[in-house]
Formats: sequence, C-alpha cells, structure tokens
Amino acid sequence: MRAVIDALIRGERPSRETLTQLLTHFSADDAAYAAEAAREMAHAVFGKRIFIRGLIEISSICKNDCLYCGLRRSNKNAERYRLNEAQVLDCCASGYRAGFRTFVLQGGEDAFFTDDILCGIVQRIKSRYPDCAVTLSMGERSRSSYAALRQAGADRYLLRHETASPRHYGKLHPPQMSYDNRMRCLRDLKDLGFQTGCGFMVGSPFQTADDLAGDLLFIQNFQPHMVGIGPFIPHCDTPFRDRPSGSCDLTLFLLSLVRIMQKNVLLPATTALGTLLEDGRERGILSGANVIMPNLSPVDVRCKYKLYDNKLCTGDETAEQLEKLKKRIAKIGYEIVTDRGDYNDCK
Repeated sequence: MRAVIDALIRGERPSRETLTQLLTHFSADDAAYAAEAAREMAHAVFGKRIFIRGLIEISSICKNDCLYCGLRRSNKNAERYRLNEAQVLDCCASGYRAGFRTFVLQGGEDAFFTDDILCGIVQRIKSRYPDCAVTLSMGERSRSSYAALRQAGADRYLLRHETASPRHYGKLHPPQMSYDNRMRCLRDLKDLGFQTGCGFMVGSPFQTADDLAGDLLFIQNFQPHMVGIGPFIPHCDTPFRDRPSGSCDLTLFLLSLVRIMQKNVLLPATTALGTLLEDGRERGILSGANVIMPNLSPVDVRCKYKLYDNKLCTGDETAEQLEKLKKRIAKIGYEIVTDRGDYNDCK
C-alpha cells in the first residue's frame, strides 16, 4: 500500500479500484506514513497554525427526516430551540472578544430562516465585524437563496455531500431528498463564489470501501475549499440507533488522504472525532487537519443540538475553554491563531 500512497503524494490520479484496495488493506504503518506526508503538506501551506471557527448552532428545528440525525423531524424527544438575531449577535460579540475571526452559523433546515431573516443576520454581523468571515451551514436552499446570502456578505458555505453514491444516499435520507439536488446545491455554491465545503461520515450504515473511494474521487474532482470528515456516531432516537460508530483509525487515515490529494484544503478536526477519542482533535491535526471549531452557542442550548449521542457540549470544545485548548494544541507543536483562515489558493 506504500506505493499507492507515494503515487498520491506525487499527484497521480488513482483509479477507484486502487483507492478501494488501499482503504480495505491499509496497515497502521501505512496510516502513520500517510499522516507524516499529510503533516508536511499542511506545514508547507499553512505552517503550524491551527485556525479556529466560532460555531453558533442557531436552530435545532429541521424539516428533514434524515435517518442518521438526532434533529430529524420524526424525533419527538428532541429538544427544539431557535436563536433570535440578538442572541446570535451576542454570541459573535463574545467570540470576537475571545479572538475569533470566523463565525459559523449552523442549523437544521428551519423554515423560519427565510432569505430576508438570514440575510439580515449576515449583514449585521459583517457590519459589526468587517474583519471577520461568516460561514453558513444551513442545508439545501435554492440557487437564488444562495445568491442572496452571498450578496449579503456570507463568505463560506458548508454542505456535506454525505456520500458520492446515489445508492448510498438513498439509504441515508428519506425519499423527499435527492442526491441530484445535493449535488446541484454544491455546484451552485461554488459557482456563486462561496468558499465551499463538502464532506462525509465515516462508517455510516451501508457504506462500503468502494463508496469511500468514490468520496475521495468526488473531492478530487470537485476541488472544495473545505472538507468535513468525522466518524458516524449513532443517535438513540433514530432508525440507526443500534449501528456501530465509525472507525476513528479509518477517519484519521482518510483525513491524511484528503490532505495529500488536496494540499490547500481547510480540514477540520471534527467534534465527532473528539467525542470518540479524548485526544481526537490532536490526532486529527497530526493526521493533516488544520481547523478546530469551538462552540460559541449559548450554554443553555449546546446540549440540545444533539446530532448524535454523547456529543461534546461542555468541555474543551467550548469557547470558554479556549485557553486550555490552546495549551493542548501547543503540546503537539502547533499554535491556534486568530486569523480568518481563508482558503489558500496556492498550487
């Protein structure tokens, strides 16, 4: 498998079959070798700087019924909430004082957040903090909606593709949702000038090594600015409640491969990885990640935004623990910085 990794490092385009074999048969030594190469690539582009994003979870209300998600419409046990504009701006104010220069507004597909309301929030944030980036992660919307949000000042948009396989997509989502529309959204976002992020869960139900190989090839072809990868973690109130969590080792290996195949990409060490591994963020960074997203949401709602069981919501992941997090990251030789951390377009 070392030869395959070397070919990726040289920039060669692998076949789907080759990637499937790599993901099926890689060893711990192969993973360590890929991680070292990924770290070197990240260092060459970003140095040993880790960018932080202030995550604001603005609504746990969602019209969709995705089979893996704790916020799914059918979950009658979910605690629903919605932040108003004043609450969002308060989160930004505290985050700005702490050194955050990117705010990520994330939420379920809540019909309350019309274009007018969401554009107004974006405009207010950009007016108060013109040196900051605004990232949105609010699901599937129309092209005209995305265009309005871009015009209002939103800089980035995160929309996980979840899987590059239409067959697999249909296993994870209700019939009302379509793979083609998810892909349309991603194309529109990139075409409209957003720094665009995609991504997927590792170990989601019905996923195969061939599916993961397809995800890597999709990322290589789509050329996103950001990629979010984390292990699947089940939620007790979903149809997948009894499914096992995804492999952290495979997740870390995939982080390394994404970095090797897309050296400039902004690559988070996700909360899901930190949920399953106490040192998940550190291991993610040592595998090629360069972004961490501490939580700026009001304390009383953090544990209500429950995508999966045991989600971190009161520890080092929060903005209040930022100094402690900085020390943890410093122990592995990296530095958390307050830059906006825009996509570096060098080749």
